[in-house]
Amino acid sequence: MFRFVLAAIFLLPPSVAMADTTGPARVIDGDTIVIAGERIRLHGIDAPETRQECRRGNGTPYRCGEASTEALRALVGSHPVRCEGSTHDRYGRLIGVCYANGVNLNAEMVRQGWAVAYRRYSEDYVSVEMEAQEAKRGIWAGDFEMPWEWRRT
Repeated sequence: MFRFVLAAIFLLPPSVAMADTTGPARVIDGDTIVIAGERIRLHGIDAPETRQECRRGNGTPYRCGEASTEALRALVGSHPVRCEGSTHDRYGRLIGVCYANGVNLNAEMVRQGWAVAYRRYSEDYVSVEMEAQEAKRGIWAGDFEMPWEWRRT
């Protein structure tokens, strides 16, 4: 019986095992980081793509994707990041909730208005998004296309 249980553990796909990754993080964009060579997609949020442009409240264009990336870099700073997750997406990235300096990075990116709640996969950050939208923070201060719609075009 022991051999059967041991074999079952080793045969489980990696997306089933709970992962807890901690260490210095490299920010790829507003919703993706790398820790120790593992790409991690922040669960439940979607940030503007690096090349995506938005418009400020006065109508002037700006690179909101770059602004989102810089916002995540500022949150991470030089702090170690801890990510918790149990599934991988179709690109092999761990889907995780990540923390730096005691701050939930997923929620904070949405709270600051540099990411939106990705309702297709989760409703965890919908109330936080509504707060950012009402306060006109980040991308909510002007006009933008939802990241998933921008990727489609």
